[in-house]
Amino acid sequence: MNEAFRVLIADDEALICNLIQDEVEALGHQVVGRALDGRQAVEMARNLRPDVVLMDIVMPEMDGLQATRLIQDSCPVPVVLLSAYDDIGLVQKAGEVGAGAYLVKPSCAAELARGMAIAIARFADLTALRRLNAELQKALDEVKTLRGILPVCSNCRKVRDDEGYWQEVDVSIERHLDLEFSHGLCEQCSKALYPQEYEALTRRRAQNRDANPPDAPTRED
Repeated sequence: MNEAFRVLIADDEALICNLIQDEVEALGHQVVGRALDGRQAVEMARNLRPDVVLMDIVMPEMDGLQATRLIQDSCPVPVVLLSAYDDIGLVQKAGEVGAGAYLVKPSCAAELARGMAIAIARFADLTALRRLNAELQKALDEVKTLRGILPVCSNCRKVRDDEGYWQEVDVSIERHLDLEFSHGLCEQCSKALYPQEYEALTRRRAQNRDANPPDAPTRED
């Protein structure tokens, strides 16, 4: 069985509302509200939080295009716009204001079902894209923070954080970025801190190079 949706219908003609509601309920969905103009549709969308809105374009007070834009700005929800006109210009405007589908009235149950499914799927994709963009923006903001001026101790080279605490550079970077550090010693520090071990390692490396010269000819049987 397909998932049942909570549907808000917006149309200023009561007869059309009745026909749409019959088709929607025949599909197994629930009509949670009926708006008679665009302003009422926006208010009901905010209060009822339906799964999808079936919105007529031509309505008094506020048309369906304006209402759809306000809904997407204040309480985003999938919207299917309905119109008596098969007009490519209206289709383009419907996409610009955030509608997920456009149907020509009168629409049969199969067309309504398809339109609602498309609108809901497109809405989910857009929501995921907005979430990803927000995460990327947050990451960029954190990188920009690191690119700014960092207070560094001139002696121990620790970095002061926003709360005034001094931390190692790697700890400060790990807090701002999703990074982990692996620690080791460079040649100069190894020589300065562990001179005997460094000399022994250097001798072993030299012996290995002498025993296995890179250009040594291979023996052929």
